[in-house]
Amino acid sequence: MTPSGPSPLEGWVRGGFSAAGITHDTHRRGTGPCVLVIHEVPGITPEVERFANEVVERGFTVVMPELFGTPGRASSAPYAIATFARACVAREFTVLATGRTSPVVAWLRALARSVHHEVGGAGVGAVGMCFTGGFVLGMMVDESMLAPVVSQPSLPLPLGAERAASLGLSPDDEAAVVQRAVDGCQVLGLRYEGDRFVGTRFATLHERLGDAFVSIDLPQRSATDHSVLTEHRDDASVERVLDFLGERLSG
Repeated sequence: MTPSGPSPLEGWVRGGFSAAGITHDTHRRGTGPCVLVIHEVPGITPEVERFANEVVERGFTVVMPELFGTPGRASSAPYAIATFARACVAREFTVLATGRTSPVVAWLRALARSVHHEVGGAGVGAVGMCFTGGFVLGMMVDESMLAPVVSQPSLPLPLGAERAASLGLSPDDEAAVVQRAVDGCQVLGLRYEGDRFVGTRFATLHERLGDAFVSIDLPQRSATDHSVLTEHRDDASVERVLDFLGERLSG
């Protein structure tokens, strides 16, 4: 990862990283073990930045990949719709297909390995949200992934029962994730109950991972509740994520 100067986010350093035929900017801050905070649609909003800063304050080197959107721009319905439409046609994201891992996951694995090699520590953590939530599962193929957090995972889009239950992984990657769970790697999942974007994949995770999948299932306060850690933030869940990262990476 190559630093390239100031970030539009206060206190963060902008860089770039290329791997697996994919290049994206990154935003980095902090010291300590590596945690990737992977933003949701429409991008690195102020709410995502707030959460990432809290991870930094717990003693971690946080890297936020810039996968789409404009860093620091507030969310709005038109912005989210436009960003979602562009993301859906990007080749690095598998939006509808089952039995496939999104190509960007290979890039995320390489990014995590690079930062981990630089900063050291027992391993790395990652927090994925909504569009990017399931990407963290694919990162578990690397044994350095010790603290995977899956918040309201929404891919593949839950159109039909098969997609609603799918984890968005290739058969080989899914088998590797199951084995990591058997070997003791816990996965923390968060969602609002009744969130249609999550489909039934939490049931799939409980079935595949057993006790290694620790789920936080929150009652919906309104029909629009979705983003547990950001726009529809639940403070207790944020604390649980921060504690999980600390237990797995700093303990």
